[in-house]
Amino acid sequence: MAGHSHWAQIKRKKAAQDAKRGQLFTKLIREIIIAVRQGGSGDPDLNPRLRAAIQAARAANMPKENIERAIKKALGLEEGTNYEEATFEGYGPGGVAILIQAITDNRKRTVSELRHLFSKHGGSLAEPGAVSWIFEQKGLIVVPRKDEEKALEIAIDLGAEDTKEYESEIEIITDPSDFENIKKALEEAGIEILSAKVTMVPKSLVPVNDEGTASTLLKLMEALDDHDDVQQVFANFDIPENIMESLNR
Repeated sequence: MAGHSHWAQIKRKKAAQDAKRGQLFTKLIREIIIAVRQGGSGDPDLNPRLRAAIQAARAANMPKENIERAIKKALGLEEGTNYEEATFEGYGPGGVAILIQAITDNRKRTVSELRHLFSKHGGSLAEPGAVSWIFEQKGLIVVPRKDEEKALEIAIDLGAEDTKEYESEIEIITDPSDFENIKKALEEAGIEILSAKVTMVPKSLVPVNDEGTASTLLKLMEALDDHDDVQQVFANFDIPENIMESLNR
């Protein structure tokens, strides 16, 4: 099971049980602020990144006024914190490559805290460029297995690059330029979309066949994902299903 998709599946299950809504809202608000500033517009129709950020916020049941307040802060209409985007790279247990996208108001603090998390869970923070070359940007759309036939037909007709089938889900991988068109076509066909975003996908995978290593690696991934400054974490691990089942017991 591929690392990028495997971690995405784990996170979706985790999010369904996660009571830390305040922490999630904090991350979503930061993404909205950066999206407005980077995209140069508070209008989602003119700013694709902002449109995606608002969709994610609504999916998390964030109140409309929170979204509007974040946009106003980004436009300078309300006082707010000065955030910047930052990318960090590292190695997890078993030599797994880990790429982190963060939004922070204090880069030095974030570096120190991430270094501590890596060290605590058998990994290490790396220099810029150490692992980023392993990942490439792709659109990733996840739909239920029950909609498989119709979804695959639409996606392939519109130029999807790859598809992956799991027990209850289908992943559709697209070029970033085709992502919006394919997502819109699936929605118009009445297909439920479990997740849809432009993300980073590993070009190669590292097998993790030891249960202890897999357990430590997943603890590191969860710790990084739970950090307030971290928006997204990507990794290139491949953990066999029998080990995942054993860890979930």
